[in-house]
Amino acid sequence: MLARLGLEPGEEEFYSEQLSSILEHIDRLQQLDTETIAPTAQVVEVSNPLREDVPRPGLTQEDALANAPAAVNGMFRVPSIQEET
Repeated sequence: MLARLGLEPGEEEFYSEQLSSILEHIDRLQQLDTETIAPTAQVVEVSNPLREDVPRPGLTQEDALANAPAAVNGMFRVPSIQEET
């Protein structure tokens, strides 16, 4: 039931051609000898270069609140998301 897609008239041929092309490509891939190739999650090596983590001074409380639309007692004031009881 989940695989039933509603197609407009004329779309059947369009999607039929695309699906046939995909299946042909899979057939070509299955002809390759992959016995000597180790399984991998990535085709190319991925690295995540990070900068050195160096502590540095942050904003003061006053600087952090300087552009806040509203502040109360040194904290950001935000609209309530719960109804008051």
